[in-house]
Amino acid sequence: MSNLIDVENLWVKFPTRNGIFDAVRGISFSLGKERLGIVGESGSGKSMTGRAILKLIRPPGRIEADRLTMTGTDVLTASEKEMRKLRGHHASMIMQDPKFSLNPVMTVGRQITEALRTHEKVNMAQARARALEMLDAVAIRDPERVFDLYPHEVSGGMGQRIMIAMMLIPDPEILIADEPTSALDVSVQLQVLEIMDKLVAERGMGLIFISHDLNLVSNFCDRIVIMYAGRIVEVCQAGKLHEARHPYTIGLLNSVPNLGSPRERLDVLRRDPAWREAPSVSALL
Repeated sequence: MSNLIDVENLWVKFPTRNGIFDAVRGISFSLGKERLGIVGESGSGKSMTGRAILKLIRPPGRIEADRLTMTGTDVLTASEKEMRKLRGHHASMIMQDPKFSLNPVMTVGRQITEALRTHEKVNMAQARARALEMLDAVAIRDPERVFDLYPHEVSGGMGQRIMIAMMLIPDPEILIADEPTSALDVSVQLQVLEIMDKLVAERGMGLIFISHDLNLVSNFCDRIVIMYAGRIVEVCQAGKLHEARHPYTIGLLNSVPNLGSPRERLDVLRRDPAWREAPSVSALL
């Protein structure tokens, strides 16, 4: 079975007054029909990796790679017209905060139907029906009422569900979720994760779940990639996270509370300068 995404030696670079800043530094990984978690601290290159896959890094930023393919298409050589066909129809990305990702002057229904009609030839009546079905699929009560609301009229949790509906309505093969639950409380987080898990399983999709919460990702994903300073330092199966060997991964695990084994004090993550220059670990299937 061919992979949905293949990435080899990916770099994301930005020019600065002090020279070139490497946000992502030579990482390699692949995605099949699975749930792949990418975890790390803020600034580790997680979001830049997701954006690079969809070629959303704008000049003067640069994407360089030995190979970057999505469902068989070479992303590096694809034109913007070809990328618009890939985005949405083949791969969608859920951004971090729906309040900033949704258009404030367009109704929820108009935004969802626009996402569908960009990729499929359907009339407005058909698009509305599909949008209402999708809103129902993400567990929104009274979809017809929500369809006519503006983003500022919905809660954070509902806004995140609307984003999921909008990204999934073109029926993509790949979903990239960039910290989709970071702005939500715990109970709403679980509801959103259950919705995503159900839809990904039913549609046989590949999911890249970007997060800073290692425990959350370990309970939701199949494989986990741990990033530090733009590089992959460790790759492990989610069920074997407790067997992690890299001191950075161990430090992340020990710096968060564990209700199963409470401690008086949490460990402080101590970083070794050598981690930054160590070669990136491959996460190719």
